[in-house]
Amino acid sequence: MRAFQVSEIGSPPKLLDTERPEPASGEVRIKIATCGLNFADILMQSGQYQDTPPAPFTLGMEIAGTIDSLGEDVTAPAIGTRVAVFGGQGGLAEYGCYDARLALAIPDSMSMTEAAAFQIAYGTSHVALGYRANLQAGETLLVLGAAGGVGLTAVEIGKLMGAHVIAVARGADKLEVARKAGADHLIDAGVKDLRGALKALGGVDVVYDPVGGDLFKAAFRACNPEARILSIGFASGDVPKVQTNHLLVKNIDVMGFYWGGYMKFKPSVITDSLRQLFKWFEAGKLRPHVSHVLPLEQASEGIELLRSRKSTGKVVIEISAG
Repeated sequence: MRAFQVSEIGSPPKLLDTERPEPASGEVRIKIATCGLNFADILMQSGQYQDTPPAPFTLGMEIAGTIDSLGEDVTAPAIGTRVAVFGGQGGLAEYGCYDARLALAIPDSMSMTEAAAFQIAYGTSHVALGYRANLQAGETLLVLGAAGGVGLTAVEIGKLMGAHVIAVARGADKLEVARKAGADHLIDAGVKDLRGALKALGGVDVVYDPVGGDLFKAAFRACNPEARILSIGFASGDVPKVQTNHLLVKNIDVMGFYWGGYMKFKPSVITDSLRQLFKWFEAGKLRPHVSHVLPLEQASEGIELLRSRKSTGKVVIEISAG
């Protein structure tokens, strides 16, 4: 089979011919149809991601496909079932083997492209806003990087939860994407005085930040008393430092958040969240935004779209197995 692999940390991944895997006990093999790309795929190449596997490994954290084979002691999902899986790696390949407990049946109304764009982006925002930050109806939610893979879902879910949503993104085109997702106010990330613009809107109660850097600093200074800041990632490349004495003045909480970490110590948080998200999808309340769909041969171009911030929502790779 073909697989898009990192042979050595720090070297560019390449599309290689590899052996088709066989499922071990407790695993299923999936004929992969689509794979959603994530910023973590970029970090893994250089070994900067917290869960970077040892090389060689295949990139691709979340996939959708069809159950192809069952390992020993596995009776479900049945062969032929359409499923989505968050596996952490291995998705940019024609076949992959995963723990059967991670394979979630896809709603009939959900396409393979939508399924590959769904789990991480929506799961991250739902668990972060609901479980961690306890976002309440009527509160003001600030979403930084609001047109990106996770940021756009935070806009959608924040509106579903009854929040007043301020979206920050760079450029009119990206801000328009955030507006269509439900943002109440739009602010260009290049504005000279972001803190002032946020204070003029009444300040913020919850900050959703996958960007870091100067945007974090401005958002921090615009927080209302008892605000909660969700540190999701650092797409800017700048990890901000917090002076903890400043937290005391307004009783502000800064929360680290890593969605995949719950798979290791509290998986029910993720599975319960995904059940609710699938219900919202089937009710027509969520609709994944995919700006680019590319073939496996163009996986490098897909990753570059994320690196250069030329995509909105998700980039999905289509994989047609031989």
